Amino acid sequence: MSKPLSIIVAEPDRDRALMIVDSLKEAGDNDIRVISEISSLARQIADIQPDVVIVDLTSPTRDMIEELTLATSPLDRPVAVFADQSDESLTKAAIEAGVSAYVVDNLRPERMRPVISAAIARFNMFRRMRDELAETKRALEERKITDRAKGLLMKARGIDEDAAYALLRKTAMDQGKKISEVAQALVTAADLLA
Repeated sequence: MSKPLSIIVAEPDRDRALMIVDSLKEAGDNDIRVISEISSLARQIADIQPDVVIVDLTSPTRDMIEELTLATSPLDRPVAVFADQSDESLTKAAIEAGVSAYVVDNLRPERMRPVISAAIARFNMFRRMRDELAETKRALEERKITDRAKGLLMKARGIDEDAAYALLRKTAMDQGKKISEVAQALVTAADLLA
């Protein structure tokens, strides 16, 4: 954790909250805010937009994990959950919900910094993977539309695939658009006329 982070600590117990805040202060000059009421977590996260959310649960339940997941938007930021009790199904539910780190058994100050660093690294890795997957899906969809548009041109004009692609490319250049945009317009028009 090299640069200062905005961190929300969700902890109803005052002593545990102070211990977490002290450990985080040792790890760097971070902007730390403690929320003692889990029910106000979603609103405060929306207001503050923290870099990281740390949640300490002494005895988590599946409903609590789902509520925290909705409140903390794990796809928007790293979320580290510390739990005193081990339950394989809850751990799995938390990880599947997008929690970046789920640490069981004894929240210790010396573990805080490495757990947060790991949560941030894991979150960033999964975000890159989500972005790459979305880009791949978009490129595949554009290719499918372009292939369909080429097929329409080949049939309508009696030309081969290379000529159809060249026509799409020329039209895109003339209009200052991407080939996929011209292809989408052609496919849409063909669907309307069909």
